Amino acid sequence: FGDKIMASVSIEKSLAIDLVNTKLFSIVFEINNILKKWNYDDPKKFISDAKEGILEESEDDAISLRNLLDIRDELFNLRKKWD
Repeated sequence: FGDKIMASVSIEKSLAIDLVNTKLFSIVFEINNILKKWNYDDPKKFISDAKEGILEESEDDAISLRNLLDIRDELFNLRKKWD
């Protein structure tokens, strides 16, 4: 998520869930756009093919995709803690 600042803020749980869901929606949208651009359904396959040089000029998208997947997983884990 970039730079992190230590702060404590109290918000309603429902608002926090809405914020996380909104961020997840945005991230999933970006993930799908990258996969659609390269005609892939499986992010792991795309990253693998990009890494192996099968797809020319895909390195930047593969790096972005990997970062988006990491953030998505982090947000899913955060949401699980709240259940």
